[in-house]
This record gives sequence, structure tokens and C-alpha cells, in this order.
Amino acid sequence: QVQLVESGGGLVQAGGSLRLSCTASERTFSRYAMGWFRQAPGKEREFVAAISWTGGTTNYADSVKGRFTISRGYAKTTVSLQMNSLKPEDTAVYYCAADTSLFGKASGVDYWGKGTLVTVSS
Repeated sequence: QVQLVESGGGLVQAGGSLRLSCTASERTFSRYAMGWFRQAPGKEREFVAAISWTGGTTNYADSVKGRFTISRGYAKTTVSLQMNSLKPEDTAVYYCAADTSLFGKASGVDYWGKGTLVTVSS
């Protein structure tokens, strides 16, 4: 069974940093675009960032540009999200995602992780 497993969530003060990681269970994902979405309580799931399978192309939501950086591991089956200058409004469950093409919205994404909670206190 194909799995995406996230790690690295937790509690951090505003202005702090966290690094999320996601590991895919199959080498197939080395040729998939991977990325992150988030969902805050009572809100819809929203796009955060994505990276092509080569790592050469990235997309970011305007709300995180300049603060978050997405990257892929050497084996291409891992993706990380470095989150700096965190704000209370970044509090959400963060989901790893993968698809055959680079994405910028939740509809059409084929694979999802179970999520990891990020809480930013003010």
C-alpha cells in the first residue's frame, strides 16, 4: 500500500521555525511531484507548496513565500518543508501530497498523507 508519512510537526512560538518531512513508501514517487497542503479548524484545505520530481520547479502560496522553503531529498522519495518566521495563522494540520504533475490545488491530487499538526503560539 502506497503511503506518505509526515513528521516534524509540533508547538512553536511565533517567529520560530519548524521543519516538516514526508517520506514516500515506494520508489515510484521519485518521479512524482510532491508538496504540502494545510487545513486549519473550520477552514478548507489550502495549498502551501509543491516541487517537481526533478526538484527544479517549485510553487508556493503567496501567504508563505519568503518564509517557507520546499526541497527534495537526494533519493527523491522525501520532501521537506522548512518553515521560518512562523505566525499564529500558520497553525494547521499539514498534509503531504503527491501527484504525477506539479500541483497548486487539492482537487486532482492522487495521494495524501495523514497529516501532522503544527501549532504556532502568539
